[in-house]
Amino acid sequence: MDLNLIKCHGSGNDFLLIDEMTNGYDFTEEARQNLALALCDRKSAFGADGILFVLSSENCDARMRVFNADGSEASMCGNGLRCVGRYVCELLDKETIVVQTMKADLRVSSQESIFENIPTYNVEISPVLFQLDQLPMNIDRETMVNESIPEISDHLTFSALAVPNPHLISVVGTEHILSNEQKSIAETVNGPNNLFPDGVNVSFVHPLEKGSIYVRTYERGVGFTNACGTAMSASSLVTCLLQQNEFGQEIDVYNNGGKVRVVVNELDDGRYNMELIGNATYLYQSQLELSLSNPEQYHEVSRQEFTEEGMYEHLQNHAKSIVESKVFMSA
Repeated sequence: MDLNLIKCHGSGNDFLLIDEMTNGYDFTEEARQNLALALCDRKSAFGADGILFVLSSENCDARMRVFNADGSEASMCGNGLRCVGRYVCELLDKETIVVQTMKADLRVSSQESIFENIPTYNVEISPVLFQLDQLPMNIDRETMVNESIPEISDHLTFSALAVPNPHLISVVGTEHILSNEQKSIAETVNGPNNLFPDGVNVSFVHPLEKGSIYVRTYERGVGFTNACGTAMSASSLVTCLLQQNEFGQEIDVYNNGGKVRVVVNELDDGRYNMELIGNATYLYQSQLELSLSNPEQYHEVSRQEFTEEGMYEHLQNHAKSIVESKVFMSA
């Protein structure tokens, strides 16, 4: 079959976007999983953190499904939603759309450029769930905000929440960023363990100054990523809960792939949602010939490069200078 895709990224979190909505594809669940395993492999000609499948929706402008590089399906992806939002906004010639995800229908809107003419989109991140059985996390308490977990660390504290992907977040000093602790903890809670039967995304958060944080995330099903949208959103919320940042104010969130802005909103009914604001950058579009039974034996027929990455590199270099001076060189 012929397969069209777009290579794209949000904050360096890179994806292959496949439009099932207008191309007439009708993939089985096994086919989506196999495509992710074959095409996202970093040894392939494409390589990515996952595949964004864009489908029709009965009640929304489009539906998004996200398959990680290991073939597992994620319930949400904030960086991916920006890319899907841009694609659908341009396809339908709309400034604001609603995208159906696994757990919620979420708003996406075009936004003023975050940095020097970069295509920028604002996506809603919700729902926010603090009940540990929603992650799930097996521990004798209902919620966890800035508490210790002796099973995985004798000195760090953690907050656990789902947005709706499960996240385990620790606010740390630079010495912890520079250590091997995050990798060790993440591999423990994403391997066979009693605490997190389905695994969990693990983020270390380092405050830079008021309204500015650095976030590094080990993403379940992927490993360390340049950025994870739901992790950056959840991390921003945690810093507000700990009174390190303000609700309703923009927070600059730096990561290894660039930076985004997050606004944490405290709603009237005691709930929260976040606005994740950042780039949606296209790298190239490609046409393949492949068999769904053996997708790893693809043949790339054509590739058209976009020129947007050069603009994004300016933001990336700016973010890198901030991170290096305030995180990696300040210890």
